[in-house]
Amino acid sequence: MNTTLVSFKQITRDMSASLDRLGERADIQREVDYYRETIGTIKTPEQFVADTRVFNFAMKAHGLEDMAYAKAFMLKVLKEGRDEQDAFANTLTDPRYRDFAETFDFARHGETATIFTKAQDGVIDRYMIQSLENEAGRNDPGVRLALYFQRKAPEITSYFDILADKALSQVVRTALGMPTATATLDIDKQAAMIADRLPLSDLKDPAKLDKFVERFANLWQLQNGGAQGGVIPPGSPARLLMPVSSMGISGDLLLQIAQLRR
Repeated sequence: MNTTLVSFKQITRDMSASLDRLGERADIQREVDYYRETIGTIKTPEQFVADTRVFNFAMKAHGLEDMAYAKAFMLKVLKEGRDEQDAFANTLTDPRYRDFAETFDFARHGETATIFTKAQDGVIDRYMIQSLENEAGRNDPGVRLALYFQRKAPEITSYFDILADKALSQVVRTALGMPTATATLDIDKQAAMIADRLPLSDLKDPAKLDKFVERFANLWQLQNGGAQGGVIPPGSPARLLMPVSSMGISGDLLLQIAQLRR
């Protein structure tokens, strides 16, 4: 059975080929074809949310698959966009909602919001990458964590970006050998500890980023045995990439969703 690092390298050695193989699956092809044919016909946030296949496709592409049940919540995100400082998406701490509002910017572009590349091929590309990561996680959740970190690392501009994302922060703590208890420290202290060990410039350097991810994969393997077969030990960093329904949602977010359902 392959180690976490070997499995990770098999996928990333030729990412295009890995995505092509995934795209040959009939179930993936059906959803991609439907989205491509339909998204341009959708003119309003209400139509977007009403088409379950399009909506679920877009939610998965943005890593929000397990929030697809909260349609009223997402409708508010779509209607208000991001231009106004007090727009709903801007009040949420999770950046995925702001990203979603920017991709499908009905507030700014109205009926033409879905004609842009970012809302069409851009979303399909995201869907494929998300599906590839999900598939990898079924066999070894550590591979999914490594793929996720490699994908997100170039977007990191501060240590607080790392700490704001539980999965990213756990990958960093694992790779740097930082005790789990450090997660309870003051956020400024956590940022300083990471800064002492990981220059942000390393995340922009492909060679250094590769070495960092390799270190994580090896330490993950030692700590978790690769968790082959999708069995994730309690407390494992990979649980941070499990569906929201499994991980729990903040009380404030649940309250907002409940209020919007009324």
